[in-house]
Amino acid sequence: MSTVQSSAKTQTQWKPNDAWLIGIVLAVINFWLFAQTLLNVIPGIQGSLGIERTLGNLAVSITSLFSGIFIVVAGGLADRLGRVKIMYVGIYLSILGSLLIALTPENAGGLTAAALLGGRVVQGLSAACIMPSTMALVKFYYEGKDRQRALSFWSIGSWGGSGFCALFGGLMATSFLGWRSIFWISIVLSVVALFLLRGTPESKSAAKAGGKFDWGGMVTLVIALVALNVYISQGPSIGWLSLTGIGLVVVAVIAALVFFGIETSRANPVLNLKLFGNATFAGATLSNFLLNGAAGTLIVSLGLVQVAAGMSSLQSGLLTLGYLVAILATIRVGEKLLQRFGPKRPMIWGSAIAGLGILLTSMTFTLIGQYIVLAVIGFTLFGIGLGFYATPSTDAALSNVPDDEAGAAAGIYKMASSLGNAIGVAISAALYVAAQAMDPATIQSWGLFIGNQTNVALRFGGAVGILFNLLMVVVAIIAIMITVPNERAEKRPEVPATPSIGS
Repeated sequence: MSTVQSSAKTQTQWKPNDAWLIGIVLAVINFWLFAQTLLNVIPGIQGSLGIERTLGNLAVSITSLFSGIFIVVAGGLADRLGRVKIMYVGIYLSILGSLLIALTPENAGGLTAAALLGGRVVQGLSAACIMPSTMALVKFYYEGKDRQRALSFWSIGSWGGSGFCALFGGLMATSFLGWRSIFWISIVLSVVALFLLRGTPESKSAAKAGGKFDWGGMVTLVIALVALNVYISQGPSIGWLSLTGIGLVVVAVIAALVFFGIETSRANPVLNLKLFGNATFAGATLSNFLLNGAAGTLIVSLGLVQVAAGMSSLQSGLLTLGYLVAILATIRVGEKLLQRFGPKRPMIWGSAIAGLGILLTSMTFTLIGQYIVLAVIGFTLFGIGLGFYATPSTDAALSNVPDDEAGAAAGIYKMASSLGNAIGVAISAALYVAAQAMDPATIQSWGLFIGNQTNVALRFGGAVGILFNLLMVVVAIIAIMITVPNERAEKRPEVPATPSIGS
């Protein structure tokens, strides 16, 4: 711990209470609950707004994309400028982003697209500021079991918010309040969060003071990730092997290579790659990326039942009720499993249970009544698995980095969440659309899809899109088995911090 941080704790003796922790949770759910509602409500609102399906898919994923791009930058700035300051910036941006979306005009062409996508970009920047700063504050102001309890509540805001988003979005979209009410409520809760968090003492790292900002690293990272996401999300419309599509891939690869070249030669990189020298941190971050990518299960499964079975966004959202209850009920269970077994086993158990749930939701060859039962059970298992996984993974990541790197490390860990979500949703949606081009006669010849034969291509596309998420979970389990130690470490290993300019 730096001298500045140690003296700050000694002088202020400030300790957060549960009201402060609720404020942290409310700040966090502005992304995971309200921003993520578009996963479920976009099929219904894209018609009223007058936008194409590919633009709607981009609106869903672009928030996570911009969050993932800038979250490491915001985490580093939080260490350098102050974690409380960056947290407040994030909450104010959340209010602005929600306001832009709530006021998006209908059928106004470019203006509609600009307001919707602009609001979603601002929401992404908001999440980039809030997530690493709040996580670093939890690490700084809590210790031991108190920290694990606080991280459980933080996880309720993130994983719990994502569990409730489909049902909440559907409820608001089909009520007399309309889908815009989602973002007005978000604004109100942001104001409440500001009130509960008032008076929080500043926390920053002396080791991060000074030094030039890594603009080259940030610009090349932005170019690489934006090009990749546009290629994935817009592939069905621009053509996967068209000159535009190939050009986007080339731009992404070149920008990525330049980025890694810059990051390995800078004293103050935007992404401190040395943190990945700790295998536990690397494994927790990689598995976090992959499990968040499995959010693509939601957009495919819920979109499928709305199109194939004519369900409303509320009806499809009700399929995820077990997911919500399960994840909220098991996050504290994951905390207790962490304290008893260490992080590895509950992370593996949680991933395996989540994978089983995804497998059930991929069974789109069944009758609609059967699929509803399978989806309810599948989403419930998905929630149980994520509940087991959440706190052990977060604690494993944060406990294995030095205090001076808390904001940057939290930024990297949550970058994995956001980018995993953005890329997973984009790939799942793209596969869902692309696989529908399969000849229905070929699918029917397999004799697997029963019931209505007029939509077999649609259901086949849904199965392909969902099974991609199962693949990511399998890779996550392998990563955990290889990288995370069997027993909980008694002592946090030192990870070399990136030296500052002049050191």
